[in-house]
Amino acid sequence: MAVWTRACKTGLLELLLRERWVRVAAELSGEALSLTAEPGGGEAAVLNGVVNGNAEAAPGCVRRVRVVKAEAGGLGISIKGGRENRMPVLISRIFPGLAAERSGALRLGDAILAVNGVDLRDATHDQAVQALKRAGREVILEVKFMREVTPYIKKPSLVSDLPWEGAAPQSPSLSGSEDSGSPQHQGPRDRKVIPLKMCFAARNLSMPDLENRLIELHSPDSRNTLILRCKDTATAHSWFTALHANITALLPQVLAELNAMLGTGGAAAGGREVKHIAWLAEQARLDGGRQQWRPVLMAVTEKDLLLYDGMPWTRDAWASPCHSYPLVATRLVHSGSGRRSPALGSELTFATRTGSRQGVEMHVFRVETHRDLSSWTRVLVQGCHAAAELIKEVSVGCTLGGQEVQLSIHYEGGFTISREEPGGSVLFRYPYERLKMSADDGIRTLYLDFGGPEGELALDLHSCPKPIVFILHTFLSAKVTRMGLLA
Repeated sequence: MAVWTRACKTGLLELLLRERWVRVAAELSGEALSLTAEPGGGEAAVLNGVVNGNAEAAPGCVRRVRVVKAEAGGLGISIKGGRENRMPVLISRIFPGLAAERSGALRLGDAILAVNGVDLRDATHDQAVQALKRAGREVILEVKFMREVTPYIKKPSLVSDLPWEGAAPQSPSLSGSEDSGSPQHQGPRDRKVIPLKMCFAARNLSMPDLENRLIELHSPDSRNTLILRCKDTATAHSWFTALHANITALLPQVLAELNAMLGTGGAAAGGREVKHIAWLAEQARLDGGRQQWRPVLMAVTEKDLLLYDGMPWTRDAWASPCHSYPLVATRLVHSGSGRRSPALGSELTFATRTGSRQGVEMHVFRVETHRDLSSWTRVLVQGCHAAAELIKEVSVGCTLGGQEVQLSIHYEGGFTISREEPGGSVLFRYPYERLKMSADDGIRTLYLDFGGPEGELALDLHSCPKPIVFILHTFLSAKVTRMGLLA
């Protein structure tokens, strides 16, 4: 694995906390990201002329604010109060990425006096909700900031409101550094230390980023996501690059710890060294044909490709992947730029296809950098070829012309078809270069034609032939590459 230089960086960022943007001082070291709440940062903090992401407003001043809803998504606010609560109708939440926040003119604690000319000063909570729902795509709000009601809106705390789990447990096999536990509150200041080991830094993954200013940091167990907002696109790119580099620089340490842990348990490891492990995004299909990306952890051993929802810190977790595919029956079918992405310029994707008893299983993955794409392409191609040389031979029982036979495909020797019984005689034996044609029906039959007097052989495999077809392809690809016929 390549040697990475770890970056150090400091600066002011905004952290999304309970649907509010909180100003934080960020400090990036080689193994952790420290976030410290700025004084006043939890209460309408001003950063680059923005108050919690919105324009400053003087208390007591009535403002007219025009908000235009997008085609998808509503106004993007929550309200509380109303006549029955002896309070004005107050904006209690402004949801990131929606119309209200994009307007830059509303803030928490604003009292809504009117909606499109409908007076809400004496409205109940339900009447205010209905007026907002009927407002249409273009909404004109009359609002006034009420500083006296801000105690009703809880001030976020980095310590209590930023959950973060899934870091490596403290054990002899995974000792890590002093920052390898869960985030810590250090000293009297409101501060959080996020260990970077096996975190996932991403852009435009779980939250729309129309302004190209957001960075996502997903926890090792994938249960928590931290959203940071930078002042501009260039700053976001700089911070993301530094975070990604430091996380990648920790991977050799993670690999060493994993292999040491699995090596002590023999059976759990199966004698298979972990060659590569890292987070990426997998394309998931939703109802109605919609698609979205979700974090997934991929590990490649000497023989298998494994997918996990979270980092498997223990032997039991390692032994229970979400998916496990033999490399020898897997192939890389695409690697390069995909559709346009607002945050990245273009999505860098690759796809894998695996022959299984259920047919062909395909996965599409997205990575964050060109270097990641190159690394995964190399790992998968070389891993499949190395698995072919390691496994050497596969055999499967089948039926040929009404008699039970065994088909064996050897990495070096080619094809052998023999009678099923012990010591059964060889019916056919051919090297790879004699193979004229191969095909399958996708259900249970494999067709092989070696140009011999027997003609085309129709082998009934009693199950889907795709695993054997893919293994044959991998054997041939590995042999061609080894002979230097393929760059």
